[in-house]
Amino acid sequence: MSSEANTPVLPNCIRLPLPEDELLEVTSKAKDYAIMHGAAMRSKAAFSPDSLNFAPFVLVPSSFPRKEFEKAVALQPIINRLMHNVAHDEEFITTTLAETIKVDEFTANLFNIYRKVLAHGFTQKISLGMLRSDLMLESGCPELSPRALRAKAGEDSAASAGRETETGTGIGTATAAGTGMAKEEEAKEAMEAEAQKDRKDCGELQLQLNLNRATIERESRTVGAQSAYCCWKQVEINTIASGFGHLGPASKTIQRFVLSELGHADKLKNMPTNNALAGLCDGMVKAWDIYARPNAVILFIIEDVSYNICDQRFHEFYIRETYPHIKVLRRTLTDVHREGKLGLNKELLLGQQEVAVIYFRAGYEPGHYHSQAEWDARYLMETSLAIKCPSIHYHLAGTKKVQQALAQPAVLERFINDPEEIKAVGKIFTGLYSLDDNEAGNATYEMALRTPERFVLKPQREGGGNNVYGVDIPDALKRMSRVERSAWILMDLIHPPLTKGYMVRPGGEMPPQIVDMVSELGIFGVVIGDAEHIVHNYQAGHMLRTKLSTANEGGVAAGLGALDSPYLIDSDGEDEEK
Repeated sequence: MSSEANTPVLPNCIRLPLPEDELLEVTSKAKDYAIMHGAAMRSKAAFSPDSLNFAPFVLVPSSFPRKEFEKAVALQPIINRLMHNVAHDEEFITTTLAETIKVDEFTANLFNIYRKVLAHGFTQKISLGMLRSDLMLESGCPELSPRALRAKAGEDSAASAGRETETGTGIGTATAAGTGMAKEEEAKEAMEAEAQKDRKDCGELQLQLNLNRATIERESRTVGAQSAYCCWKQVEINTIASGFGHLGPASKTIQRFVLSELGHADKLKNMPTNNALAGLCDGMVKAWDIYARPNAVILFIIEDVSYNICDQRFHEFYIRETYPHIKVLRRTLTDVHREGKLGLNKELLLGQQEVAVIYFRAGYEPGHYHSQAEWDARYLMETSLAIKCPSIHYHLAGTKKVQQALAQPAVLERFINDPEEIKAVGKIFTGLYSLDDNEAGNATYEMALRTPERFVLKPQREGGGNNVYGVDIPDALKRMSRVERSAWILMDLIHPPLTKGYMVRPGGEMPPQIVDMVSELGIFGVVIGDAEHIVHNYQAGHMLRTKLSTANEGGVAAGLGALDSPYLIDSDGEDEEK
């Protein structure tokens, strides 16, 4: 992610910089407040099970367009239903992953479990999905910006005249807003010329539709003015170990404290309610109720070492405090292999404890499976009567390859019936391209070599730190065989607006300095049902992660981002606090 001089900047919720003495005092308080309210992690550099560091956080909340936040919240139940339908479409999953499983051993192992479970029939037909849809603002969506809309209407033509930005890495070209239909016609002609060239070069209709859409989006940045108050595009959908149900709300707690200490309690009304912890935990309890065995437990599958311990434990403690009749166990995959077995009715037993619900906080990356024993444990759980979060088919539905397939033209119609819902979901996809060993995949490969700065290269992995960005893409692709490339997808690079603020880290500089940042919003969703019926479907809160604008990855648990929460604004023309 690069920071360009002409990247639009969202207004701050308060006037920065703060006086140094005030900044030092409030930062010191906020660090202690974070630890005392569970916004903490175990250190990877100096691990001890008996000590915690505060999790990195942004001192004051980052601005986010209210309209786009509300749209994301409203859309989440539709995304829940979409992913539920995808997970239960055997033909789609099998066809979509056919090339990937030939070269990606981890995905192949998951798929083998899926295939074996299918062959014997699902013991438990109910699945629990606790999803998180991650998104970033796209500053190249001028049609949704109030300022750009005014410019189109001619209201800002004087102010817009002569305002141009040059093409740069990670940012599109923007001509003066309100320059009239002539510019738009020129852009359309340019788009058609490029479309004709692409048709001649690759000769494949499916790829052409993808490339045309990418071209149109690039040209929209040319025709319209870039705006900080902009639309959003989906980064990915997480179907396993969707974390930060506690740390999301905890970051709001810290920032509410900071704003109040700074004398800005009047700003708190613009920080949206966030009940993510309750929403997710209640989802597990609803699944426990469906299982209907009063002595059965909820099982958390965990890593051998849990660094993000507070986020996990607060889920457990919420359940124990709110529903004291429900017991929660924590076990690794290795523990399940050693202790687990199936009862007469295929119920999962750990010793004498029957398991009603399995919540995976591990199992999403190869390092969690040390040997065949862990894979056997995963298969044991999948064949059991316990309700899984996620079930194996939900896990596969969350792979990057499946998400790339969903972004193709007309595919959504397979899973969503309502035309307006199809239109709404279709708008959130950015360009996603196959790298399979076929004509379309080979054309994508050539496109990535020509203009790598436009893209992100993604494998079928979760947990952060796995992607390849920009100028590093050609070397990465050239090291792969044509077949190996099919384990990856190519995605358009999103161009988010900047925010400016203080990022506070353990051992970091004091006082912290103002830095340029970009944010990624995650919207949680809960969906429970079987192939025929959905019995629960709701949006369940949110989280915001923020990183330096120069950083590619932004995972807080991976040490690359910081906790944050949205401060909702109504236009990019709002003045910050004087």
